[in-house]
Amino acid sequence: MEDMQWYKLTIKETLNSVGTTEYGLSDEEAESRLTKFGPNQIEEEERTPAWLLLLEQFKSFLIILLIIAAGISIVIGEHIEAIAIMVIVILAGVLGFIQGYRAEKALEALKKMAALGATVVRDGKEKEIPAEDLVPGDIISLRVGDKIPADGRLLEAINMKTDEAPLTGESQTVDKTTQVLPGHEVPVGDRKNMVFMGTNVTYGRGKAVIVATGMETEFGKIARMLQEVKEPKTPLQISIDRAAKWIGTLAIIVSAVIGLVGIFRGYSFLEMFIWVVALVVAIVPEALPAVMTITLALGVRRMVKRNVLIRKLQAVETLGSTSIICSDKTGTLTEDQMTVRKIWVNKRFIEVDGVGYKPTGNFFIEGKLLDSQDIYLKKLLTIGALCNDSQLHNTPEGWTIRGDPTEGALLVAAAKAGINLEEIVSHNPRKEEIPFSSERKRMTTIHSTHNGIVANSKGALEVILDTCSYIYQDGAEREITHQDKENVLRCAHQMATGALRVLGMSYRVLNGHSLKEVESDMVFVGMVGMIDPPRKEAKEAIEVCKGAGIKPIMITGDHKLTAEAIAKELGILKSGLILTGTELGALTDGEFERIVEKVEVYARVSPNHKLRVIDAFTKKARVVAMTGDGVNDAPALKKAAIGIAMGITGTDVSKEASDMILTDDNFVSIIRAVEEGRTIFANIRKFLTYLLTCNMGAVLAYVVAMLGGLPLPLTALQILFINLIMDGPLAITLGLELPEPGIMKQPPRNPKANILNRHSLFYIFGVGFWICAVVLGVFIWAMGEGKEYAMTMFFVTLIMLRTFNAFNCRSATSSLFKLGLLTNRWLIPAFLLTMFVMFSILYVPFLQKIFEVVPLNLKDWSMAFLASVTVLIVVEITKFLQEMRRKQNA
Repeated sequence: MEDMQWYKLTIKETLNSVGTTEYGLSDEEAESRLTKFGPNQIEEEERTPAWLLLLEQFKSFLIILLIIAAGISIVIGEHIEAIAIMVIVILAGVLGFIQGYRAEKALEALKKMAALGATVVRDGKEKEIPAEDLVPGDIISLRVGDKIPADGRLLEAINMKTDEAPLTGESQTVDKTTQVLPGHEVPVGDRKNMVFMGTNVTYGRGKAVIVATGMETEFGKIARMLQEVKEPKTPLQISIDRAAKWIGTLAIIVSAVIGLVGIFRGYSFLEMFIWVVALVVAIVPEALPAVMTITLALGVRRMVKRNVLIRKLQAVETLGSTSIICSDKTGTLTEDQMTVRKIWVNKRFIEVDGVGYKPTGNFFIEGKLLDSQDIYLKKLLTIGALCNDSQLHNTPEGWTIRGDPTEGALLVAAAKAGINLEEIVSHNPRKEEIPFSSERKRMTTIHSTHNGIVANSKGALEVILDTCSYIYQDGAEREITHQDKENVLRCAHQMATGALRVLGMSYRVLNGHSLKEVESDMVFVGMVGMIDPPRKEAKEAIEVCKGAGIKPIMITGDHKLTAEAIAKELGILKSGLILTGTELGALTDGEFERIVEKVEVYARVSPNHKLRVIDAFTKKARVVAMTGDGVNDAPALKKAAIGIAMGITGTDVSKEASDMILTDDNFVSIIRAVEEGRTIFANIRKFLTYLLTCNMGAVLAYVVAMLGGLPLPLTALQILFINLIMDGPLAITLGLELPEPGIMKQPPRNPKANILNRHSLFYIFGVGFWICAVVLGVFIWAMGEGKEYAMTMFFVTLIMLRTFNAFNCRSATSSLFKLGLLTNRWLIPAFLLTMFVMFSILYVPFLQKIFEVVPLNLKDWSMAFLASVTVLIVVEITKFLQEMRRKQNA
């Protein structure tokens, strides 16, 4: 039964296919089928044990190298260094474990969305059973508020509507029917004679025969996709792993060669072994995992203030290399508040401004302000306000609607025209009503008014027109002609091409007529066109997006015409293609990959379509961010490089499958997050460049000193102290730099590119050689005063060189004076902390002995300062010359 297209079958054919009748199954048959098909529940894949998940975090080359270094440190008695290294390793591993553990919650959330109980017909009698005991062939009863427990074909649908947003992303409730649906392949969102597990009955009642349970339901298919989707490594993880392997391999080779040279020159094996271990640690930026974790965590903290909640730290940086943003329409690009945009009445189009449910706005005809007291406008909007079951409320959070969004839009339009909603309802009390149904496609209410008993109708335009024998125009009622109806339909088509949802309005003064005669010989008044309008700020954000080299794509469950109009208004759809889910399904993978770059809008899509979009872009090495709020979005959110869930409208499933959550459901927040992501990556590159430059300079100095026959300039403890303790605070402050000007006018970073670009490598080697030359020069100069004094001068000058270099690394191109000394408010305190620790080592007696240093006088400090500040001066001159060259080439 798995591939059956149940929506194409009649009720009788469906019952025969599942082997049941309208009286339901017997208890014995149900028990037999439960054994055959299994429980009606979402199955969870076998979980990775927590201990294995924890061990996974320690597989990176850098972490393994650090663990080995810590182990060797313990063996040779350097316990302080071993503890410092292991604290860094454990911190990085535990944070990764927490993120991985939380990522496995998506299926749990999906399971919770299934109904707990069901009303089933067994042996002709209704009874309550646990939803997990349902089987194919069971007949279930459905009422308002029920959560649908499994997939079923409707046998009965009385004024029935369901909310399928969690499954399909459809923003409107769905009118249900029992009629057979023609067509070769009908999307899930259009299967109006079906009901689906996890969705809700919002209106009316019905009965259905269960055709799929558990993992065979649409929910189950999504669960299976979630299990199959594996999250890719982020560009940052790939780049850091690649850099770590390169640095680690280099560290081992260089240290081993130097160790052999040292032994050859007469140093003892044990002394060289300890020194080589210290040298490996000196080359490897062991503070990197901790600094990177702290930088990302602080970035996450900043993003909360910008309405973005990050669930996985690496997602912050990945945003910076995003080149495609696939965004949902409803609520993200639009207001998620139906709004009347255009009215046709008395042969005129009236434009309405104002957005959302706030009842402020004006009415215009051909750009000229219309008096809101216009009698034709008032009459039309009064009908919309009376033939209405919704309510408009002003709350501390803003204006809201209780009830149907379409009816809410009519109330807001009436309030904009100055109609007092409470007053009009109290002065025209409702006596009777004929409710809306999917078959009738209209609603009629009967009121007691000062003109007598009046019936007001609203609904689908063609249906309303068919009930009208008269039209209200030029201040009078007259018979409606065929030409009148053609003109109305032509104007309605014009509104519909703008993606407006059109409703017709009519009335009739009753003179003792019965309810059966109410909806005939009515008077047509006009029609309204409404839409969920685009967010104003979203349009601006899309322009920023394009300027940053990021392609925005709309991907929605709504209809093609609506998606097209909104996309054009927002500037997403320019000269590209629009594909529906059906059209996408008809393409082969090869055909789709050839045109994927040209598609700007996807409409009426299903979960597997979203996965195909991600796959196609991934093959082209594009980094895709995907937004979503429903259960149907979960597989795509998990597979995308960045899965973005909605905080307000999003389901628990979508949130658990995501990397980040928008707390305001606003597309603008994504762009802010992209800017933050780019800034964080730039800052990671800055502190990695800083760490490697300093390490390069120091290691070159050690090597040259040994090859030149000089004494070893630092002890193993001094090397480890500088690398483990001194680099951390300064590197962290570089991770807190503000965005540099023009960061959102640059193209996205190539995810395959190394984190260290050509400029970074040039800087590392160039400045590294300068640091080596300066510190060795000071060391050789100081040797005349004794070895211990020379080692102290080397130690102090190297720390000060590294400190001044932190100021250089704040920007690859901008001068320190252009940036401003105080724009990074944490750098000066970190600089002062470094100086304080260094002074303590030099002037606290017991620390002097531990670190084998001697106190310096003012002349010594002046020499160390003048030597070390040269690194700042040289880099500033280089930046100035580069800036002059750029201006000449511009």
